[in-house]
Amino acid sequence: MSDTSMTAARFTVVAEAYPGLLSRVLEPFAKRDLTPDRVRSQREGDLLRTEVALDAMPVEMIHLVAGNLGQIVGVLKVEAMEGRRIRLVAA
Repeated sequence: MSDTSMTAARFTVVAEAYPGLLSRVLEPFAKRDLTPDRVRSQREGDLLRTEVALDAMPVEMIHLVAGNLGQIVGVLKVEAMEGRRIRLVAA
């Protein structure tokens, strides 16, 4: 029996606005077979603020995804927020 701890998570990325940024921000999620529940992006002058939210994400992946987001060229700031925890037990 495997035991996976899940939580809601929200990532906020502030980066220089350039073509291709949104696809690069979503890539760390796709590589881990995670589909965001919500994505919101807004240009603020020369910057782009993007929020990606998941209602249930494995706890151990939060720091990995945040680290990958911080390595994207042009990213100035990454915030990762963890919400309520859900414990899933699979046989």
